[in-house]
Amino acid sequence: MDNRIKTTVLLGALAGLLVGLGALIAGTNGALIGLILAGVMNFAAYWFSDRIALKMSKAKPVSEAEAPDLYASVRSLCQVGNLPMPRLYLIPSDQPNAFATGRNPEHSAVAVTQGLMRFLSRDELEGVIAHELAHISNRDILISSVAATIAGAISYIGILARWTAIFGRDERNPIGYIGVILTSMLAGFAALIIQMAISRAREFHADATGARLSGRPESLASALGKIEQYAKQVPMPVNPSAAPMFIINPLRGRDVAKWFSTHPPTQERVQRLEAMIGRVG
Repeated sequence: MDNRIKTTVLLGALAGLLVGLGALIAGTNGALIGLILAGVMNFAAYWFSDRIALKMSKAKPVSEAEAPDLYASVRSLCQVGNLPMPRLYLIPSDQPNAFATGRNPEHSAVAVTQGLMRFLSRDELEGVIAHELAHISNRDILISSVAATIAGAISYIGILARWTAIFGRDERNPIGYIGVILTSMLAGFAALIIQMAISRAREFHADATGARLSGRPESLASALGKIEQYAKQVPMPVNPSAAPMFIINPLRGRDVAKWFSTHPPTQERVQRLEAMIGRVG
């Protein structure tokens, strides 16, 4: 399915959930309020999803003076791929990882962790950067950013619904009470469904595109293996809704990871990259 269609479906799903939840809690007036909220949240999800994703990941802007090697690598790869220079951000985490976000190549950003710059070689770092630039080139970043934003919003709605059920129960409307409980449970499943809207195939595609961009598939393969191991050992406090955006699931090794798994097996990704060695560059 085209990413634009997926984005429209996701925004429509959020609107439907908000209107339905509003109607369940407060009838027609609630549905109207839900519709208004849906309009506001859909606007924010489309236009500000990149900022929301960066904030969810605690990413901070990094200047060229602070990270000259990072800027040099990104600029060189952008020239090869004929891409505009994205904004660069640094995530204060020792776990090596990275993600790209934005509406389009002209409004894009790449965020890397401190661990990525510390524990990977220059070639491995460029392999990861090339993968993220591939997401930008392939225009994957909008759907992933919107999905993360909407999943976060739905999770928050679920929390509000649970508190409403606990403290706002109306004895005269027991059906409404049960409905709110069910809606809060469904909100959790909806968050999972939205995350799964991000196809695993996009990671294979970005790996292949990134390998051709850098000319060194072996470097990206090596980087993926290292990141996988660090993700199991080094915790990274990140909102689960944002986890699918990273090159490797940063929650790997935690129980919550399996509920937000949108990444294909790392070993399979490495095998595909190794098969490209000697055929690119």
